[in-house]
Amino acid sequence: MKVFLVPRQPQYEEHLAYVIASLNRQLEEDLQESLRPEGIAIEQFRILSALNASEGRPMGELASAVLVDPATLTKIVDRMVTDALVYRAPSAQDRRRVLIFTAPKGKAVYRRLKGITQSQQNGLIERLDKVQAANLTQMLRGLMRP
Repeated sequence: MKVFLVPRQPQYEEHLAYVIASLNRQLEEDLQESLRPEGIAIEQFRILSALNASEGRPMGELASAVLVDPATLTKIVDRMVTDALVYRAPSAQDRRRVLIFTAPKGKAVYRRLKGITQSQQNGLIERLDKVQAANLTQMLRGLMRP
């Protein structure tokens, strides 16, 4: 009599997607906790970071860069305009196209808070090492859709 062993199906907590999602949640909670005293939400900080990297971005491009759907981004940007962190202005090339820019207050907030994400990055690298962190980053990027 032959006995066939059926491979055990991993529990959902062992699935790679679950582990990645869990780590993402933990990192976002830690970052949000660090930003809370400043009254800045993670999404607002990401917007300030994206604008710091490339000023004057259209909403669609900004939505992709900060991992927020366009409808939600509009609400967040509206709030940031009210708080004088960003402003809207027409594109010089196409006046029908609206671009988002960082206001002086937003630039000051970003300069004050950018060390928080660098500290988080440094903490992750310390828990691995530079080579492992670089390899992990490359592997995870390899899993992403182009």
